[in-house]
Amino acid sequence: MSIDVKKIREDFPLIKNSSDVYFDNAATSQRPVSVIEAEKIFSEKYNANVMRGLYPLSIKATEIYEDSRKAVQRFINAKSSREIIFTRNTTESINLVAYTWGLANLKADDEIVISIMEHHSDILPWQMVSRMTGAKLKYIDCEPDGSITDEALDKAFSDKTKLTAIVHVSNVLGCVNDIEKISKRAKASGAKLLIDGAQSVPHMKVDVQKLGADFLAFSGHKMLAPMGIGVLYGKEELLEEMPPFLTGGEMIESVTRTDAVFAELPHKFEAGTVNASGAYALKAAIDYYDKTGIENMQKAEHELTEYILKGMKAIPGVKVLGSDDAGNHTGIISFTVDGVHPHDISEILASDGIDVRAGHHCAQPLLKHLKVMSSARASVMFYNTLSEADRFLNSVSELRRRMGYAE
Repeated sequence: MSIDVKKIREDFPLIKNSSDVYFDNAATSQRPVSVIEAEKIFSEKYNANVMRGLYPLSIKATEIYEDSRKAVQRFINAKSSREIIFTRNTTESINLVAYTWGLANLKADDEIVISIMEHHSDILPWQMVSRMTGAKLKYIDCEPDGSITDEALDKAFSDKTKLTAIVHVSNVLGCVNDIEKISKRAKASGAKLLIDGAQSVPHMKVDVQKLGADFLAFSGHKMLAPMGIGVLYGKEELLEEMPPFLTGGEMIESVTRTDAVFAELPHKFEAGTVNASGAYALKAAIDYYDKTGIENMQKAEHELTEYILKGMKAIPGVKVLGSDDAGNHTGIISFTVDGVHPHDISEILASDGIDVRAGHHCAQPLLKHLKVMSSARASVMFYNTLSEADRFLNSVSELRRRMGYAE
């Protein structure tokens, strides 16, 4: 089945009512009416504090919240809904693991392995843990196309490796890491595996059991849901052993003057009033994925990426970062233009009504490794069109001329 993009776009009010080309989907996707309405419906019909009241409204709000958790469990094929922790975003999810599992389990001379292509959200927490515990932080270098060689893996892993934190899809190159292979390397070293799924969960079927994940983090706002709702998946036996990240209301069974008994999973990690309306809207986003078909979305995004890459190759002075294979870009096209600063690229495209990102994309170590200071990034979603791609390509083709270069 193919997606009817014209029909799909009717579901997205911002796109439907705007003449702009929105090509910053890797940062934040747009939301369909059903997701926008879900937040509204929660406020109108179910707005009560979950887990805290014995009256019908609170009980119903709690049911909705837990149903949303079960929807996430099914979406990523976790064994139990107890393994699904609601957070604000990917960053908070990774920090939760760093401050709880990391500080409790890592010690001097242990090794943490991450890749050079990690987002800062998956670098800074491990730098912090290494400083606090004495553990050593090691990097897996990638090739210019984003691929990781067996030699690079051999160099990074050892019997001292206790944790591997790896991005599934790079937010700069769009390349898809072979997580199953990396998982086997991690397990052979006795290490736990944390996957940054911020760019993979919205664009492909992710099965945490098949991937061998011990932890997986992702954000709702990159997959049609609102900002402020994220997910941490963790194996139940690991979460059981971990201390809570935040303490306070709702994450306890009992409190005395000197001690406390913490609540069972998953509530041990959800202190305070939770984002119940965000969780309900995340479920609505998952329902939209189910209705549309993630394979259909993936196919539409691949075709559009392939079209754009082909067009970019024909423009003099343009260099696309990463693979020549559109299938290894996951809708992400980072690029430079000879003689034109990425911020100028972004501003000129914005003047043409085209929204792209420019800068280091919170991945400075990767760009330094690639010998690139910064880049522009266009990122597509299944609701983008070929006509939008043509507008983008036409504007990119004019960049050097508009900056005063004679071709």
